[in-house]
Amino acid sequence: MRKHFFSLVLTLFVSMGALAQVTTSSINGIVKDASGKSLEGATVTAVHTPSGTTYNTVAKKQGVFTLPSLRIGGPYMVKVNFVGFGTLTVESVNLLLGEPFFINAVLGVAETTLSEVTVLGKKSKLSTDKTGASTNVGIRQLQTLPTISRSITDFIRLTPQANGTSFAGRDGRYNNIQVDGANLNNNFGLSSDPLPGGGNQPISLDAFEEISVNIAPFDVRQAGFTGAGINAVTKSGTNTFKGSAYRYNRNQDYNGTKVGETKLPPGALSESQSFGLTLGGPIIKNKLFFFASVEKETREYPGIPFKP
Repeated sequence: MRKHFFSLVLTLFVSMGALAQVTTSSINGIVKDASGKSLEGATVTAVHTPSGTTYNTVAKKQGVFTLPSLRIGGPYMVKVNFVGFGTLTVESVNLLLGEPFFINAVLGVAETTLSEVTVLGKKSKLSTDKTGASTNVGIRQLQTLPTISRSITDFIRLTPQANGTSFAGRDGRYNNIQVDGANLNNNFGLSSDPLPGGGNQPISLDAFEEISVNIAPFDVRQAGFTGAGINAVTKSGTNTFKGSAYRYNRNQDYNGTKVGETKLPPGALSESQSFGLTLGGPIIKNKLFFFASVEKETREYPGIPFKP
């Protein structure tokens, strides 16, 4: 019998961004008026609605602006305003891991007879914003798609270029797996599995928020692999308390008795049980949050029958 006690995963999210591109996203864009003239000095504000976190910047030369190191997911509400012009509001903005979101903001002249002018715009992404061949697996896919081992390796196979955990014909150990910017690779290389400990993932699957698989990223900061760069981020708390409790079980009832015409020997069965819980919420509203995940897994394997 083998028992795995997954360590407590506890994260505190403060209203300030990390510098690592592989754990965050960004909002880029250009601010112009209706005639196409750039508006330098325009104010850009992005609010992460679930947590109330606010990010601000000012458009620089030629009206170009960038909001780096933003928390992934959303939705965000982005407002662009300039003195003498109406306010452009872009709602329901959801950010993907490592992929910038582009906004082409065109402001019209504000009418003095109106108390408020709100212009709703739709999101727009340019081909120059692409980061190369990449696949993003969001929280919806993590919660709904089937998984056998409850590991991120079950989801990186969604990448069209994947052959199991191999990419571009390279062994899985040539991938670079990072969680919240930390190394999660099979550094000893004792097995072909890219994860350490023979593929035993030390972080519960329910703690992940998004996974990104990059084959040939344009960003030179994403390096250290010849197969694929696999980046994952864990969940963070919001202004609302949220939690879950779960249990998974697999026993001999899920196993067959024959493989083709070969009958399995007695005892060729295994049992796996796991249960855990997650909890996240605010410590200081709009400023400080927490998220915790605890999971315990028990596995039973049969012995190997030797014949004299």
